[in-house]
Amino acid sequence: MAIAYLGLGSNIGDREESLNNAIAELSGVPGIQVTKISSRYETKPYGNTNQPDFINMAVEVDTNLTPLDLLETVLGIEHELGRVRTEIWGPRSIDIDVLLYEDLELKLTDLKVPHPEMHLRSFVIDPLYEIAPKREHPTLHMTVEKIKEQLDKSQSAE
Repeated sequence: MAIAYLGLGSNIGDREESLNNAIAELSGVPGIQVTKISSRYETKPYGNTNQPDFINMAVEVDTNLTPLDLLETVLGIEHELGRVRTEIWGPRSIDIDVLLYEDLELKLTDLKVPHPEMHLRSFVIDPLYEIAPKREHPTLHMTVEKIKEQLDKSQSAE
């Protein structure tokens, strides 16, 4: 089994229900066991700021799925839960991103692991820090805790 971390977010419809449904769907997939769930964080939208606030969270999963199979699974769950992709950084009923998969570094057209911008986004790092503070980012060679410290410092300086 591999340990992977997923970031979840929702900003339209019943956001709490969407997140609950996503976790339930993940838990129902053969080959995925949800082992840790962060708190939920109310956050401002990123990129396109003219939209409702998000609720973001992170989950740890044990999986025997390959990274691409995991991506295909989460995209299927998004679709099943009503996600329609119309614009980059647009409103969404549910968003599930593969953040980390073991210590893997992967750069494919459809999947980049670790998530290429996760270290720049508090809405990703804060919930991930809650469930995996000592987890090391495989390309930055820093723990999530250290990434959070640097991100907090840079944001307080703005």
